[in-house]
Amino acid sequence: MASNTNLFDGIVIFTQVVNCRGFSAAAEKTGHSSSYISKEVNKLEARLGVRLLNRTTRSISLTSEGEVYYQQCQQMVNDAEQALGELDQSQETIKGVLKISCPVSFGLNYLQPVLSKFLQHYPLMSLDIDFNDRQVDVVLDGFDLVIRATQQLEESSLICRKIFQSKGVTVASAEYLKKYGRPTNPSQLSEHNCLCYSNLRLPHKWVYRTLNDKMIVVDVKSKLLCNSAQLELKMALDGHGIVRLPEFALEDTLKNNQLEVLFSDYQEPAIDVFVVYPSRKYLSPKIRCFIDFIVNELPNESL
Repeated sequence: MASNTNLFDGIVIFTQVVNCRGFSAAAEKTGHSSSYISKEVNKLEARLGVRLLNRTTRSISLTSEGEVYYQQCQQMVNDAEQALGELDQSQETIKGVLKISCPVSFGLNYLQPVLSKFLQHYPLMSLDIDFNDRQVDVVLDGFDLVIRATQQLEESSLICRKIFQSKGVTVASAEYLKKYGRPTNPSQLSEHNCLCYSNLRLPHKWVYRTLNDKMIVVDVKSKLLCNSAQLELKMALDGHGIVRLPEFALEDTLKNNQLEVLFSDYQEPAIDVFVVYPSRKYLSPKIRCFIDFIVNELPNESL
């Protein structure tokens, strides 16, 4: 059976006419002309095949059929208004579950305190967090949003917003440098043991730029190839090789002088952190609220 797509046409106008006790008053309340109101009621009656209103030059009254129909229509209008009110309330009340994926190092060093403060501000919210360095699919893996750290975000139909900026730093332990020597030029990395990040498209090609913007591309040998920045860091601390990592993954080790920075006379590449989500259209209040919250809470000077 085909659905009647005109089923609700004219119902709101009809109930307004009855409630306002006239076409002119209904026109004034709805912002339409009296002729428009009259035509809508006429079309409704024609579609139903019954007269709903008795009209005189000075008043209107419901027919017996109109009385029955009005009671049903008024209930439908009330139900629709109640549903809209509940929707408006849900737009104001931030509640529900957010499923989020985030790189481990950024999550532990920067996002965790923001998550804690977010839950304090919004006690009706719950978080389903995946701290993982793997490249997830926002839609297929069922995430509300993901956080990605990269030098260049890949083209896609997803929406992204930059929330943080860090720098890429090349480091090694004093033990490694004492044993294998300190490279003074990135091109010398081809002679060293390097710890490479497998989630990159070209993990064995390390790109550097001189201060006068000359690009140097080095093919490095991986002593370790893995998808975990934390593992790379631990292996570098144990003296197994040279590693390139975002500064946000190195803060404590650099403060404590556990690793030495190489090539400080070269440009440090920017590593941007983005929040990525499927669509701007009909973005739920909880997602919009969370994005605004982390933008406000993360250090502004880093953007």
